[in-house]
Amino acid sequence: MAEKRDYYEVLGVGKSASDDDIKKAYRKLARQYHPDVNKAADAEDKFKEVKEAYDVLSDSGKRARYDQYGHVDPNQGMGGGFSGADFGGFGDIFDMFFGGGGGRRDPNAPQRGNDLQYTMTIEFKEAVFGKEMDITIPRTENCDTCFGSGARPGTKPEACSVCHGTGQQEVVQNTPFGRMVNRRACSNCAGKGQIIKDKCSTCQGSGKVKKQRKIHVRIPAGVDDGAQLRMTGEGEGGLRGGPAGDLYIVIRVKPHDFFEREGDDIYCEVPLTFAQAALGDEIEIPTLTEKVKLKVPAGTQTGTYFRLKGKGVPRLRGIGQGDQHIKVVVVTPSKLSEEQKDLLRQFAAMDGEHTHENEQSFFDRMKRAFRGD
Repeated sequence: MAEKRDYYEVLGVGKSASDDDIKKAYRKLARQYHPDVNKAADAEDKFKEVKEAYDVLSDSGKRARYDQYGHVDPNQGMGGGFSGADFGGFGDIFDMFFGGGGGRRDPNAPQRGNDLQYTMTIEFKEAVFGKEMDITIPRTENCDTCFGSGARPGTKPEACSVCHGTGQQEVVQNTPFGRMVNRRACSNCAGKGQIIKDKCSTCQGSGKVKKQRKIHVRIPAGVDDGAQLRMTGEGEGGLRGGPAGDLYIVIRVKPHDFFEREGDDIYCEVPLTFAQAALGDEIEIPTLTEKVKLKVPAGTQTGTYFRLKGKGVPRLRGIGQGDQHIKVVVVTPSKLSEEQKDLLRQFAAMDGEHTHENEQSFFDRMKRAFRGD
């Protein structure tokens, strides 16, 4: 298994990076590697890596633990992060030397079905306002003919004559160290503990059939990219009367041409002419639901932010909405008529400014400054 990269390295920031630096780095990389934009084979893996790094470093508590312990969180279990799952192989070793004992799994016991994962791509505004839709997923379900038993209707599976229904065989070996018992899956019934002599004609004895299942999904308003929706009991069917697994729907949100999202807030950029910025104006701003008027005061500088309160994304777990932030960018005209140039020259002269057409250029003044003149 490949070693995880340092989360700061993934986002391309230093360990002293501010929350704002981390957000900016994440937004840039998320747009770069989003699977709907980047079609490279490793784009989705890199997108997941970036999202995982941001989820940790954007949370002050998780970031503090990561800075102290790295990828090994001691809170996940005793002994430096090891859990009971790390010792899963010891049972087989004890069985080998001591012939087993309590805790043996019943091969005929009900077994929960497998979980399924479905990736759903939705539009930016569908994530903001929510959506209801039907999806079709392939999954295995209990056979309707034999009700999951695998046997022809009117018959039933029989206990294996070799393992007597335990699903395991014991092989005894005499060694210089004494008598050793090795337990393994029964070769006659493949560890199932049962033999189906008369198989169901529909599922051929498996008890399962592949089906296309239509499921109605309600996507809540405010869901964000990478979120997971859990649908209980919509996964694979269980075995021997066991419950079905769950379906996890992973949400992928397409980027918007104009809006960008950060949490519950929306960001956008709006161009202003030099005259609008200098003299002030009332401009029309598109929001997620409508167009609103925004007053731009005289003397507004490029890069200034304005806020429209309550015009952002509905809060997924709360009341109200985020805000919309508008960044104004003053656009410098690239083509001017002679009349416009004359007016700008007059304006510069009135303001005491020097242009490149004056007797001394900017570069001349800069050279003189270096000489100490």
